[in-house]
Amino acid sequence: MTLETIGIIGGGQLGRMLAIAAARLNFRAVILEPQADCPAAQVANSQIVAAYDDPAALSALASQCRVVTYEFENVPVAAAERLAALCPVFPPPKALDVAQDRLTEKRFLNSCGIETAKFHAVDSQQDLEQALADFGGCGVLKTRRLGYDGKGQQVFRSAGDTPAGAFAAMGSVPLILESLVEFEREVSVIAARGRDGAVKAYDPAENVHRNGILHTSTLPARIGEQTGFAARGAAERLLVALDYVGVIGMEFFVMADGRLIANEIAPRVHNSGHWTEAACAISQFEQHIRAVAGLPLGDPHRHSDCIMTNLLGDDIEDVPFWLARPNALVHLYGKAEARPGRKMGHVTELLR
Repeated sequence: MTLETIGIIGGGQLGRMLAIAAARLNFRAVILEPQADCPAAQVANSQIVAAYDDPAALSALASQCRVVTYEFENVPVAAAERLAALCPVFPPPKALDVAQDRLTEKRFLNSCGIETAKFHAVDSQQDLEQALADFGGCGVLKTRRLGYDGKGQQVFRSAGDTPAGAFAAMGSVPLILESLVEFEREVSVIAARGRDGAVKAYDPAENVHRNGILHTSTLPARIGEQTGFAARGAAERLLVALDYVGVIGMEFFVMADGRLIANEIAPRVHNSGHWTEAACAISQFEQHIRAVAGLPLGDPHRHSDCIMTNLLGDDIEDVPFWLARPNALVHLYGKAEARPGRKMGHVTELLR
């Protein structure tokens, strides 16, 4: 049997876990990443060391691969479109275009009948002051592009918070002001759509963040059956609207009445889905490889309750403790330097 190759743009931990999943299904993996000896390349078959938008590198990647995917949403859309003219690229470049701009994302979600927080585009200090006045002086100001893990944000919690100079302080770049949402908890759904249009969704996870970074994901989430059904349904509507192929992560705020407010989407495998490698027969990583390669999607059934904990920075020193825990799966990312807030690994404990 001839081994086929899957290309992965991005060399971080998500690319690493995708490469491992690809190998289990008898695929080779080649990584496109400017950092040599990145975490993904440590377990892949080869690496192209080049910028994500390097034309020669994209051509070389396409020439080697049956299909190309990516591990993060900030791949340049033009690069993905160039690549798609040479070989199949999943998820489609349209998904990148929607997810890379928070304003475009919110509008697209609303067009799918999915509720979000109220929002205003902010392109000047005057826009910001008018938007804050509309929201009673409260809101979350975010960069429209390139923000992650709580970066590129400023919160206004009362009319007394002064916005003076806030637009300039945020870099005078296009921004979005979102209304504050009084929610009970945060949940996320990991879902997948195959090349044949089949959709499978995992159980919603309940997430806790610290300093804007995911700390834990717990299953089952403390939500009602109808809320879980609505979350999976919203993810399916989004996947169909994007003509999506692959795994997507979708985050929600859960209101006191069980209603869902969509927060953001990630057109890739997602940190809040890491628990699937321990608590499901088919992990989100294998599900993604199955989807982009045109294989049947796996059953997303969860066989165990669990809690996934991110290991950030110096948390790597706690690995011996986690290794001694019963029913704990430890997964480390091959990063040599532990920095504050840097994701070094995760651990999933099966609870029953």
